[in-house]
Amino acid sequence: MTTLLALDTATEACSVALLHDGKVLSHYEVIPRLHAQRLLPMIQTLLGEAGVELSALDAIAFGRGPGAFTGIRIAIGVVQGLAFALDRPVLPVSNLAVLAQRALREHGAQQVAAAIDARMDEVYWGCYRAEQGEMRLQGVEAVLPPEQASLPRGAAGEWFGAGTGWGTYGARIAVQPAGQDGGMLPHAEDLLQLARFAWARGEGLPADQAQPVYLRDKVATPKAAP
Repeated sequence: MTTLLALDTATEACSVALLHDGKVLSHYEVIPRLHAQRLLPMIQTLLGEAGVELSALDAIAFGRGPGAFTGIRIAIGVVQGLAFALDRPVLPVSNLAVLAQRALREHGAQQVAAAIDARMDEVYWGCYRAEQGEMRLQGVEAVLPPEQASLPRGAAGEWFGAGTGWGTYGARIAVQPAGQDGGMLPHAEDLLQLARFAWARGEGLPADQAQPVYLRDKVATPKAAP
């Protein structure tokens, strides 16, 4: 039976989730600037509630960004420390994908335009479509001014807007969603669900490949959407 730990600190939310014996447990708190103090105790509490030792983990999943630089580094530091000590693989997951997966879980949204407030008058942006229960990226993720955010080529049907980018800049985003949740933050429960798909495909990586994705580095050379 697969045992996976997932953790995320890329936004104001700090959350952890555990899959063990087919059951999912999670803890979620919105605690800006307290992630470094709370993350390890949250992990210990969760494992204690489940009666699971760290050594029982098969892999560790984490939110790789985009999001707050400091928050992402906190998660990667903890993940690398645990993965190296346990000699376990890691599963990096996009925080935009996690938002989309949460919108699927909570709102039944099949197509999601995920936007995280990137500060500096920009949003982290990615569009996702549900395929067999997994939110899959359509086109590319990017960081851009809200006015430049758009749906992928050939997009049709209703789209749901999820994330703080909608809460802050919704009036400036040209996309007209059928519904939106501008306060939604990534949740480790949804990160865990995406990690289960990745694990089943054999996408675990060595601990030293637990790297952040900030997107801002890529803004000079954006890729065209397929």
